[in-house]
Amino acid sequence: MSAEASIGVSAAHWPRVIAHADMDAFYASVEVLDNPALRGLPVIVGGSSARGVVTSASYEARKFGVRSAMPTGQARKLCPQAIFVPGRMDRYVEISRVVRRVFESFSPLVEPLSLDEAFIDLSGTERLLGPPLGAARDLKRRMIEETGLVVSVGIAPTKMAAKILSDLSKPDGLQLVAPENLLEFLTPLPVERLWGVGRVTLARMHEGGIRTVGDLARRDPAELKSMFGTMGTHLHELASGLDARPVIADWQRKSYGEENTFARDLAIDSIELRRVLIAHGDAIARRLRADGVRARTVTLKLKIARPLGGGRYPLITRSFSLEGATNDGPEIARVATSLLSKVSGKEKIRLAGVQVHQLERADSSQLGLFESAPVEERKRDRLNRALDSVAKKFGDEAVTRGLAKAERVAPTRRIK
Repeated sequence: MSAEASIGVSAAHWPRVIAHADMDAFYASVEVLDNPALRGLPVIVGGSSARGVVTSASYEARKFGVRSAMPTGQARKLCPQAIFVPGRMDRYVEISRVVRRVFESFSPLVEPLSLDEAFIDLSGTERLLGPPLGAARDLKRRMIEETGLVVSVGIAPTKMAAKILSDLSKPDGLQLVAPENLLEFLTPLPVERLWGVGRVTLARMHEGGIRTVGDLARRDPAELKSMFGTMGTHLHELASGLDARPVIADWQRKSYGEENTFARDLAIDSIELRRVLIAHGDAIARRLRADGVRARTVTLKLKIARPLGGGRYPLITRSFSLEGATNDGPEIARVATSLLSKVSGKEKIRLAGVQVHQLERADSSQLGLFESAPVEERKRDRLNRALDSVAKKFGDEAVTRGLAKAERVAPTRRIK
């Protein structure tokens, strides 16, 4: 059932009209869309092993307390009747492209935050699209028509408030707050609703008697700066309804990554760990080539199997920058595996990931078999093109390199 609420409607006097649109339980909803037999059932997307993590859960599962990022063992105890599906990232990416097109049909200023959510600047569109509430209703209708999925929308004069509103309107809701009602809306909210208030910051705020956004807004900014540094000043501004951040339409990815948690801990010098890094290198390289970019820096991420309490484990990262940017899987994997030698100790590994940074656009001439390239590079280019063609036609797992293997606990494709 769609829910709708508004405080103030006309946007004629608004300095900005910002919408935050967020698909409801996106991965789980796609699974239900493709398999109608799952409709109305508690569906959990994620690994079913003891170390699996919930990536997405249908609202039928959420009624039992299941949440994203929760260990699947805990989710299974809360909802024994849940149906676990492993996740299909390629399918989610396919649907997300349609989602993005719908967003962009309402404004050229769209700032995606992930595959299934984005900020949309509707400022100045009232003459074309009508009042914000009407535009949001049309967006929700178009989304169902184009994807078969529902989206929740929040509309406000700031990004922060729009994001909070879309969260509060789930599932399948729509909420709007006008500028003159912004503080009235923010004041009673729990302070953890603000971006930047994590577990540690929240504990310190509670110790200082700050529990609501209003409590934070009433504090002396100088006191907050002494407590939290520059973040204290920023949080005070957000609590006071001040958020001048624009919707950035030319948003670009800053990194690509793949990671997975193992069903059993692996030795750092094991062939199994190297096989995973090879698979991650290939997966990242395919995505780089598909997006027409290359990366110069490779980062290895390892989580040590030594509990610190509270579900936390020691994290180690090591990075290396290449002389020239690459989109070649074996090259990325070679760097990642070489970085293992820079990790001391013999502790077992719980999670391993690879990320690439320092992205640059791959020139079209570089992507071709240009004559000035070394013979070896041209061979790699031809092989990669062939692998990409096979993967596009038959799926990413149709052809893999000999040692590549990465059995994911849950979909873990990372885009920043």
